Amino acid sequence: MSSAPRRARRRFAVVAAGLVAGALALAGCSSSDDGGSPGPTGGSASSAGATDSFPVTVQSALGTATIKSEPQRVVTWGWSSQDAVLALGVVPVAMPKNTYGGNADGVFPWDADAIKALGGTTPQLLSGGDTGQVPFEEIVKAKPDVILAPYSGLTQDDFDKLSKIAPVVAYPDKPWATSWQDQTTIIGKALGRSAQAGELVGSTNEAIAALGAKYPVLKGKTFVYAAANEADKLSVYRATDPRVQLLTQLGMVVSPSVEALDTKPDDSYFFQVSYENLSKIDTDVLVAYFGDQKAADAFVKDPLVAAMPSVKSGAFAPIVGESFVMASSAPTVLSIPWMLNQYVPKLAAAAEKVK
Repeated sequence: MSSAPRRARRRFAVVAAGLVAGALALAGCSSSDDGGSPGPTGGSASSAGATDSFPVTVQSALGTATIKSEPQRVVTWGWSSQDAVLALGVVPVAMPKNTYGGNADGVFPWDADAIKALGGTTPQLLSGGDTGQVPFEEIVKAKPDVILAPYSGLTQDDFDKLSKIAPVVAYPDKPWATSWQDQTTIIGKALGRSAQAGELVGSTNEAIAALGAKYPVLKGKTFVYAAANEADKLSVYRATDPRVQLLTQLGMVVSPSVEALDTKPDDSYFFQVSYENLSKIDTDVLVAYFGDQKAADAFVKDPLVAAMPSVKSGAFAPIVGESFVMASSAPTVLSIPWMLNQYVPKLAAAAEKVK
């Protein structure tokens, strides 16, 4: 590995460490001990409060949310809404429990770091985070002023029921397809912190671009982002998926074979390719995620997988570990620096093996 990538790793480490601190500073944050409005578990809005005027109206694919005043009791739903909320200086009163990828409490490590930095305590953790089944009664008990779910799988029925509890901010177009930039912008608007959200998006984009520039081996390399979570089938993620878009921000290019193999487009964020058709995947680099190293090793031992040119040449960059899977699956202003600082050197090493 050249000295340039090593310098990039050190530089991005500094940027990553500063993103959470910078986010909290931008939000003018405080804990419930210094003037915020505490929730039942110590969650609070920051004392600096919103800079936008209220009421605020947010339109989504499922309906409109009108937020009459700055939310003091924020509930989040989906994989990643809590990240933008925390980055904007607010500890939710309730958010999903994530046993997959979370710590012993079911909290993602980057969220735990942000809660600690805010001086808060762990919010009420909602069941259903791993299944997508909305726990309506638990949300009622949290007494929310707003429910934020721009990256979720809410159905129209879910939205309608939740809207009887509090204004609901859902996804703008399709479920599980909102970019991390749009998530941050939408949540910033709902909390009355549009300017802070814009600065967060800008600083994170700059950090990603700087990292990509320092690993020039990535530029122009084609990739396929996949998951081996069903027997003899590879789930391939479409170009519109946030995890795919994150790698394109680093300068990589979605393999044309993704579109060629996507013969039955639908509203999902992925499609499946049977192992017998793996030879039709033409890509420089193969990216796939696994809960542990044992699963990654089993994947490459399959003869049909081992025969893929990208795997055979070593241009295979697995994402290994539950927290890494979740960070890559739902990238945010908090999870991006946490993940990329550790993963991009491995991705660049795989790209160097391209023949």
